Amino acid sequence: MTEHLDLGGVVVATALPYREDSGAPAGLAVDYERYAEHCRWLIDNGCRGVGPNGSLGEYSSLTDEERRRVVQVAVEAVGDRGIVIAGVHAPGWHQAQHWARLAKEDGADGVLCLPPTMYRSAPDDIVTHYEKVAEIGLPIMIYNNPFDTKVDLTPDLVARIARIPKVVAVKEFSGDVRRAFEIEEQCAAAGTTIDVIAGADDVLFELMVDGATGWFAGYPNVFPREAVAIYDAMVEGRYDEARDIYRRLIGAFRWDSRPEFVQAIKLGMDMAGRYGGPCRPPRAALSEPMAAQIREETQRALDAVAELSVRSV
Repeated sequence: MTEHLDLGGVVVATALPYREDSGAPAGLAVDYERYAEHCRWLIDNGCRGVGPNGSLGEYSSLTDEERRRVVQVAVEAVGDRGIVIAGVHAPGWHQAQHWARLAKEDGADGVLCLPPTMYRSAPDDIVTHYEKVAEIGLPIMIYNNPFDTKVDLTPDLVARIARIPKVVAVKEFSGDVRRAFEIEEQCAAAGTTIDVIAGADDVLFELMVDGATGWFAGYPNVFPREAVAIYDAMVEGRYDEARDIYRRLIGAFRWDSRPEFVQAIKLGMDMAGRYGGPCRPPRAALSEPMAAQIREETQRALDAVAELSVRSV
């Protein structure tokens, strides 16, 4: 690792709002004005930044024009009050490199990058993928999501990738909280370092105890101020306080690690008085039993944090 981008704080993988439009894909057009307002609201509530075009942002359901515009809107909305980490996920390095180049042109501070999607790539191919994206010059947060990619960025592989200039962090979404120590050990053996960023909301507490320095999060779309309170308390060593807030939210947070996480978080936004709205295909509407379960667990979380003094503004 040759440079540093401070990724401390809560960077929110932003959900993307749509409005009905019969001429748009699946009858849903991106609502850029509502998206800009949401980005500003997250920053107003203490979040460090936003992450457009992640899985939660339904990047794979967007047209090329929409995908670029989402980053531009986020950069304009956040301004100099926070950071923008744009998703550049793609099947091949040439495509990921293209999205990284546009993100740089449009003012993003860094990129979030999965290994090659739709292809169970070998370690050497993965390293090449990140080397090529690094050529664009923006700091890179690599993204370990073995559930979606079928590729596990194991600690030894992370250590190899960490030697690439511009690779500064790994979003760890394996669900294995032992990874923080293992990544640190493997990087030390390789003569490099990398920041571990908690990537799943329901292991945030455990990963931060073990040394994670940031949180690239989903449920702060619903609970931004509470999420910031958890993060700040963890950084300052007030673990009992952090655990109390975390315990109130964990029932909802668990949906961040389930296949229906996009629909669940959007439903949670609707329940919290924000706008979540529908999803584009391939994400279908929730079945009524599942929606009822999400409503129950989200309402329990909303009720549990209602008495706290950190409610969102």
